[in-house]
Amino acid sequence: MARMPIIAGNWKMNKSPAESVAFVRQLAPKLAAYGEVERVVAPTFLAMTAVASALQDSPVKVAAQDAHWQAEGAYTSQVSADMLQPYVEYVIIGHSERRAYLAESDESVNRKAKAILAADLQPIIAVGESLAQYEAGETVPFVRSQVIAALDGITTGDLARIVIAYEPIWAIGSGKSASGELADEIIRTALRDTIAELHGDGAAETVRIQYGGSVKPGNMEEFMSQPNIDGALVGGASLDADDFAALVEIAARVKGS
Repeated sequence: MARMPIIAGNWKMNKSPAESVAFVRQLAPKLAAYGEVERVVAPTFLAMTAVASALQDSPVKVAAQDAHWQAEGAYTSQVSADMLQPYVEYVIIGHSERRAYLAESDESVNRKAKAILAADLQPIIAVGESLAQYEAGETVPFVRSQVIAALDGITTGDLARIVIAYEPIWAIGSGKSASGELADEIIRTALRDTIAELHGDGAAETVRIQYGGSVKPGNMEEFMSQPNIDGALVGGASLDADDFAALVEIAARVKGS
């Protein structure tokens, strides 16, 4: 059974609530024709409820950019998966910017993944290596360790509800990107083969894996042509409606052929 492509736009710390609503009202009609691709936007927490309301009659889904692993409590500034549940279907966790700037650990990513699943939401778990690790030839063992840690205690039955995004840190926001062939090889060896060891070949074939890191219309076809890449987690290009629509169109065309 073919895996449904998923293109998710991570807006990071961009767009006010008013700008976000205006943007999705412009974006949604551009994406309407591509029902064979799952289309997701991830606004800021401040804009999330307004975006969810604006998209309630649209097939475009909403993601949060993070969640805490506890349901409630004395955790200043945090938002729980249970609180997000009425507004979103996905939650991005483990993004390299959170790992680098906010001390996100493998353990916290795992705890968040379990909380998100328990809230009947779907985690998008980001993994990826630094430039130093890449140049030292440490990519596969490092990314493999991130995958093992993130999935610790996750059941085989829950794997189909999880999306993993391979994002080489050196490619995020840098204008650089891995080649499609390199990204596919890393995803196969460090991600799919690792999942197969943990949960079996059948389970590994069901997990959708995105590529992220300076994805744009000019290189999207290269990534979507790879057999192990099921979509993209997009940063900068998701802030432009025409660019994001072009990414979805390319995914639909390439993966549908």
